[in-house]
Amino acid sequence: MINSIKLYLDNLSSEFNQISDSRKDLLNKLSAYIQSKRNQNLPIQLVYICTHNSRRSHFGQVWAKVIADYYQIPSIQTYSGGTEATAFNPNAINALKRIGFEIKQSDQESNPRYEVYHDLSLSPSICFSKVYDHDDNPSDEFAAIMTCSDAEQNCPYIPGAEIRIGTTYDDPKAFDGTPLQDLKYDERCKQIALETLYLFSTITHPKNI
Repeated sequence: MINSIKLYLDNLSSEFNQISDSRKDLLNKLSAYIQSKRNQNLPIQLVYICTHNSRRSHFGQVWAKVIADYYQIPSIQTYSGGTEATAFNPNAINALKRIGFEIKQSDQESNPRYEVYHDLSLSPSICFSKVYDHDDNPSDEFAAIMTCSDAEQNCPYIPGAEIRIGTTYDDPKAFDGTPLQDLKYDERCKQIALETLYLFSTITHPKNI
């Protein structure tokens, strides 16, 4: 793992007390789902969903992959989607770059694909904006994690999802073009990383391993 990313997570692990009990209760529901899958040695598919699939849902997708590796939890597959397709926002990309992620744009389309590396020896997260039922995403046996209130309200039913959890976050888009832009993107990126780190810290090895 890229050293700056590992150090970032090492430091975050001391901040679990900043997560409210009500928030932990919500995250623990997702933890129980992941633990059940892990106990059965089944693939664990997590789909992070936001309206435009441009900021928060990509943070979720990337951090879940990174932190599963950090805690050495195999069989985690992470995805993201939206209710409409736009593009992976440059401000969100830059927030990840400031932490140390290596990010490569693989095409010149209006909605380009990006390879997001947390470890140059491992396969990257493939990030681009798409609707949640895009062919690149699983069609069944997955957890739907709603990262924004609009998607939470407008998608009361996600076909194929075994569980639907509303871990909504404030949108840093509100600060685009302002002096607080980078700070607010960094805050949201950190919040999602912290809660994902807490979530995966609760997962244990199944007894049959």
